[in-house]
Amino acid sequence: MIRTAVLVLFYGVLVILLTPFILLCMLAGCRDPLVAVGQWAMRAGRRILGIRLEVSGLERLEPRAAYVYMPNHLSFLDGPMLEMLIPGAARIILKKPVLRIPVVGMAMRFVGFVPVDRKGEEGGKKSIAKAAGLMRDNGYSFLIFPEGTRSRDGRLQRFRRGGFFLALETGAPIVPVSIRGTFELMPKGQKYARSGKVGVEFHAPVPVERGAGGSMEALIEKVRAAVASGLERRLS
Repeated sequence: MIRTAVLVLFYGVLVILLTPFILLCMLAGCRDPLVAVGQWAMRAGRRILGIRLEVSGLERLEPRAAYVYMPNHLSFLDGPMLEMLIPGAARIILKKPVLRIPVVGMAMRFVGFVPVDRKGEEGGKKSIAKAAGLMRDNGYSFLIFPEGTRSRDGRLQRFRRGGFFLALETGAPIVPVSIRGTFELMPKGQKYARSGKVGVEFHAPVPVERGAGGSMEALIEKVRAAVASGLERRLS
């Protein structure tokens, strides 16, 4: 609990100190420095929380390729952890309220994070179309949690179709990712994070044929099976 309080204080002071830098980058149209600072802040946060990482599979990825990353979702820690690890960083489709956070939300929107309105189907379609355009035009990768929300019991949930539409629209390979350990450190509903070890395994990219909508169910099953296979391994 003390570590979490220190982290909140650290991020609060950091945002205040970096606000002029963030505004300057936005005025100059410079996105990469903001992404780099964000990743540094997440690495610092991991150290403050005392989280040790066991990472495998990064050698399977092309550093400059655009992928749709699909991990299981156990904890609030998952997103920041993966943003720190993914080569070149990835953008995320987020709930609208997150992008309304003063300064930080503005910077996230500027670097390519996409808001989604989950109340209607049309809102989801617009977000996928926006993300697809960013992938095609800028070569961005996107991080999408196919379960849609954090697991309440630590078990893998049903996968939703939204992120798969993005992959089929762009033809970008899907990278299944298995996360272990974050549920024990900060399960859904818990306000603080414990220290401990987390395992992250990046599986081999799954090829996607652009526009091949008929293969949707088979694609979902293949990706889900890859994610599930990594959850069976124990942390060393």
